[in-house]
Amino acid sequence: MALVQAGVLEVHVWGTTLDHVDLCDRLVFDLDPGPDVTWAAVVEGAKEVRDRLADLKLESFIKTSGGKGLHIVVPHDGADWDTSKTFSKQIALAMTADSPQKYLAKMTKSARQGKIFVDYLRNGRGATAVAAYSPRARPGAPVSTPVAWSEVTAKLSPARWTVLNLQDRLKRLKADPWAEIGKVKQKLPGV
Repeated sequence: MALVQAGVLEVHVWGTTLDHVDLCDRLVFDLDPGPDVTWAAVVEGAKEVRDRLADLKLESFIKTSGGKGLHIVVPHDGADWDTSKTFSKQIALAMTADSPQKYLAKMTKSARQGKIFVDYLRNGRGATAVAAYSPRARPGAPVSTPVAWSEVTAKLSPARWTVLNLQDRLKRLKADPWAEIGKVKQKLPGV
């Protein structure tokens, strides 16, 4: 309620908790497509991130961004910020090296034509990502919404749920797609 009273619309959070701000315990890979990238390519990119993480024995969760892309979230037991950022950068660089026609790991907007920026920069100390269930300051007031991996298809839209229809989704859900996110105990490789 304090955020509402302060007129806050978007809530952006660090990948940590107040108990140990010196450690990152939640990575975010933000897939940010160039203006001419198809939604199918974004879905494919998200599944590639998931599969690369699974190959490293890491479970991931996903949410719509409420913007143009998807956020893949990796809870872990905590690592220092530099280690967390370096690990996520390695994933982004590997994707870029394997498929330079699809992905890039540089923020430069002019280089995003036809590509998806695999944004690993949200994993540095002080960096933030939009929180789950936060509305966005965009036309239609979309909401960043946790989804199950099975929902990540061509039918999904990153701005599908809004402040007007999110309650309907929540009422219809049989299970919270992120119910287990706080119970996942996993270490980043090499930590």
